[in-house]
Amino acid sequence: MKVVVQRVSEAAVRVDGEVVGAIGSGLLLLVGICQHDDTAAVTRMATRILGYRLFSDEQGKMNLDVRQAGGQVLAVSQFTLSADTGRGRRPSFTRCAAPALAQPLYQQFIAALQQGGVAVERGVFGADMQVSLVNDGPVTFVLES
Repeated sequence: MKVVVQRVSEAAVRVDGEVVGAIGSGLLLLVGICQHDDTAAVTRMATRILGYRLFSDEQGKMNLDVRQAGGQVLAVSQFTLSADTGRGRRPSFTRCAAPALAQPLYQQFIAALQQGGVAVERGVFGADMQVSLVNDGPVTFVLES
């Protein structure tokens, strides 16, 4: 599993021109599920993200997690994150989980975030989506399981 975590002051995802998910201050998560991921992997990743200290405290240090900062999460599935780009000029998608595996794991990931006490908006799995964001900082990390 690979997740691009971006601290944002706002973010939105659109499908066919309609906003399907939007947040103010919080985290935009681009979520790639790999073929060998399982429920344990997505639960660990959700727990890790919930505790990751990406927000500034009163001294300006990144010491607060998304819950402590009162932030929200926008989770967008993005299978291209799992692509193999090691050779050539065309990515290979053999590492990516098939939709039948990836979609339930994506839903479990969202559920784990929600159970952790954060409001979660989301994209539409498998849809052609347009994601807009204002990266705050900029602060961006890539987390892998």
